Amino acid sequence: MQTLNFPKFTFRFKNSENKISIFDVIRKKFMILQPEEWVRQHCVHYLIENKHYPKSLINVEKEIIINKLSKRYDIVVFNSDGSIHLIVECKSPKIPIDQNAFDQIARYNLELNATYLMITNGLNHYYCQMDFKTHKYNFLKDIPNYNQ
Repeated sequence: MQTLNFPKFTFRFKNSENKISIFDVIRKKFMILQPEEWVRQHCVHYLIENKHYPKSLINVEKEIIINKLSKRYDIVVFNSDGSIHLIVECKSPKIPIDQNAFDQIARYNLELNATYLMITNGLNHYYCQMDFKTHKYNFLKDIPNYNQ
């Protein structure tokens, strides 16, 4: 798999029926290693190991309903009160981050009301903080570390 613009992490892999899988520490199971999954797992480890978010507050690939359509978010980090702190949209490294990616995460956030948004293809990362008064997002250099 391609080297990504994240710190180096240790992953567990397995090979079954000529398919390589990577262990997801949140879902607690092996997932088939696709380019987007490679990015997602790096991002999960980044949130846990570098930003110190507790695993118990992280959710991966869950279904949400937006405008009566079923969608799946990549990563959500909750606050301890159950509100949503962060939504992460992961793309394959081959997919450039463009306006469509920002529109997608903005649609998700209409339903989820997260304070922070992150979009990554593993090579480029974009971080935003929502300004709910003006209905805009402000770009940040990074997302904040977890603080209780």
